[in-house]
Amino acid sequence: MLATFLIGLREGLEAALVIGILVAYVTRIGRRDILPRMWGGVGLAVALALAIGAVLTFGAYSLTFEAQEIIGGTLSLVAVAMVTWMIFWMQKTARTLKATLEGGIDRALMIGSVWALVAIGFVSVAREGIETTLLLWSMVQSFGDAPAALLGALLGLLTAVVLGWLLARGMLRLDLRRFFLWTGAFLIIVAAGVLAYAVHDLQEGGVLPGPFGALAPTDPTTGIVAVGPAGFPFGWAFDVTAQIAPGSPLAAVLQAAVGFMPQMTWLQVIAWVLYVAIVGTFFVRGARPRRTPVQAGQTPEAATPASVPTSSLPLGAA
Repeated sequence: MLATFLIGLREGLEAALVIGILVAYVTRIGRRDILPRMWGGVGLAVALALAIGAVLTFGAYSLTFEAQEIIGGTLSLVAVAMVTWMIFWMQKTARTLKATLEGGIDRALMIGSVWALVAIGFVSVAREGIETTLLLWSMVQSFGDAPAALLGALLGLLTAVVLGWLLARGMLRLDLRRFFLWTGAFLIIVAAGVLAYAVHDLQEGGVLPGPFGALAPTDPTTGIVAVGPAGFPFGWAFDVTAQIAPGSPLAAVLQAAVGFMPQMTWLQVIAWVLYVAIVGTFFVRGARPRRTPVQAGQTPEAATPASVPTSSLPLGAA
């Protein structure tokens, strides 16, 4: 529940902030008459996310086991790609998001197109909706506990709606830069776990070599798939199922928090480590405050930082 709660909270708050900015700007310029069109676009985006979730949930029942694993692994890879892109997109464009959205409304009003206004609401929410659906679906597949995972996501989304409303009303101040920094770091760990599970699915589906295929190294004495250094690269990296039962609460917490499973293949471990190392490095570099160059005759203290913590202001503020 905690992992999906935080995902729902972050993705929901992103969408809530976008909607809040749009509604506040439309109200400020005296064009509340176009709000129904924008809300129509938001509703279409939510419907699309729900439809994708329904197709993923009910559409795979008639497939073979291998086909289900291949589809599940592929969609998990898509979810990881979308999450990674969204983390860096938000890190890069958070400071100009408000101006970008308001510029889109101005252009739509100049064109005078109803569909342009619907598209603004749709596109602004569809990204977060599709990303959340794919990520939650992948996590439910890996956890095997759909009710708890979905309940956590629903609570996160509801919390995000409340926070977004409070921010829009100016009743709450939140350091959004710090919020997205910490939740972005958390999402990197979650995405690494989803990536590891995607590798596991693709190995079971026969797309990637692993302990389920002919290339798996085996113990010459027992004939079982080798574990540890002897199992490299297509066997098991470790197997602690005797110490941590796969269905135990501890296993569920570890898998939700860091993507750890009691039994993991070498390819899973390699994928997890490489993802965290590469994506984490770029994320940390992008999170460092950047200062403007010191001009001649200007003291270093007078130089204005190019990146400062962004605390929330009323979304209708200029």
